[in-house]
Amino acid sequence: MNITTERVFQIFKELNQIPRPSHHEERVADYLCQFAERLNLTYKRDKENCVVISKPATPGYEGAEPVALLNHMDMVCVGMSDPLNTPIDAYIENGWMKARGTSLGADNGIGLSMALAVLESNEIVHGPLEVITTTNEEDGMSGASQLSSDFLKGRKVINLDSEDYDTITTGAAGACLQFHRIPMERVPAPEDWNWYRIRIDGGLGGHSGVDINKGRCSAVKAAAAILLSLSEKHDFSLATINIGEANASIASKGEMVIACPSAESQALILDFKHTSDWLHDEYPQDPDVKCLIEAYEPQETVISPKTFQALMTCLCEVPQGVVRLKWAMPDTVETSNNIGRVVTEEEHIFVSTHTRSFIDDDMDALSKAIAKTFKDSGAHSEVVMSAPAWQEDQQSAFLQLTSDTFQDVLGWRPRMVAMHFVLEAGFFVEHYPGIQIASIGPRIVEPHSTSERVELSTIEDIWRVLIELLRRLASEKC
Repeated sequence: MNITTERVFQIFKELNQIPRPSHHEERVADYLCQFAERLNLTYKRDKENCVVISKPATPGYEGAEPVALLNHMDMVCVGMSDPLNTPIDAYIENGWMKARGTSLGADNGIGLSMALAVLESNEIVHGPLEVITTTNEEDGMSGASQLSSDFLKGRKVINLDSEDYDTITTGAAGACLQFHRIPMERVPAPEDWNWYRIRIDGGLGGHSGVDINKGRCSAVKAAAAILLSLSEKHDFSLATINIGEANASIASKGEMVIACPSAESQALILDFKHTSDWLHDEYPQDPDVKCLIEAYEPQETVISPKTFQALMTCLCEVPQGVVRLKWAMPDTVETSNNIGRVVTEEEHIFVSTHTRSFIDDDMDALSKAIAKTFKDSGAHSEVVMSAPAWQEDQQSAFLQLTSDTFQDVLGWRPRMVAMHFVLEAGFFVEHYPGIQIASIGPRIVEPHSTSERVELSTIEDIWRVLIELLRRLASEKC
């Protein structure tokens, strides 16, 4: 590695000492502003803590068109009991960087580290440069959605928030994140019943966009199947439910506490085992998922039958997983929905749904249908984020230049594809007319999970592509 690439890893290590869950990016924003001050660069920070740092062009390239490097500063914190105080313990194994017991934060910390390394270098040739870093990308995109029209000058944007190394992402699905709250009535727990905790664990989980069609077991779907199967045969009550780690992830684990008459305990446990075995048959791609039942201490209250029925109606009627494939591309998901979390709160049962589609009207229609299902069950729904779909012209000179740079630097030409994850690009297209965006990045596997990892050699390659692309863009008008 050259020394500049080593600096990318040093910056990433620094970032990973700063906890940065969505909605809590203040410390990272502070770090970025201090980074700019140390380099004597101008910067702006808005009320959402988005930061843009401006760097003058390399001498002789002042006449080039401004270019922006786009990243987000938050990450999905999986495997952290205290995300606000948990630094990431990263390590290298067999050519990959991983984290011990948590998500790694390569999404999007590696891209941000590259952008900051460009700012720091005096050797990289570039035109007028902006590094813009947004907040809350992973859980609502409120940072990008509220950017002012004068926050960014550049109209050519290199987005470094991509996970497919051999790809230029030229489009992304739109998304609608909704929070639903089912009013929860609690009643005194029956006396002399047996208490059990049901645990679902070991699932692969993953990104609720790019991994939605990989046949993985959602702990939410598993919980719904278990509760439905048991309710058809047994008298029992649900006391608590806590499923899922993040709104943008396929739930990999969770637990429920139930109570049942002692006379039904043995039969209920036997039926639970049958359901657990069924899950293994249903999800062969998720071989380590397990469902366990164990004795638990008695609780004072349980969820009322009315509330339980409302919850089951919503979990069973709201689609989970792939809703529709693209007719022209059978392996590509067009529309999907994921239930990320189901949690008993003090007065409600909280449920989050993340709906995605390449067709904005379809996303809107499905989101409204989901909200109606919850409304019919007495719940209140709110739209937390609605991001438009985005599609670039793959024949544009900017994207062709990006593709040519891959070819000349790495010896191969990347695919140009639209992906079933959500990028902030749709908001940028709305805010900044005439903007063009190319999204590239290293190979990141299993984002939004404790198995998240990034392939080191691809970081080196994307870094080389980025440096050369900046030089070519700077030379276009100079």
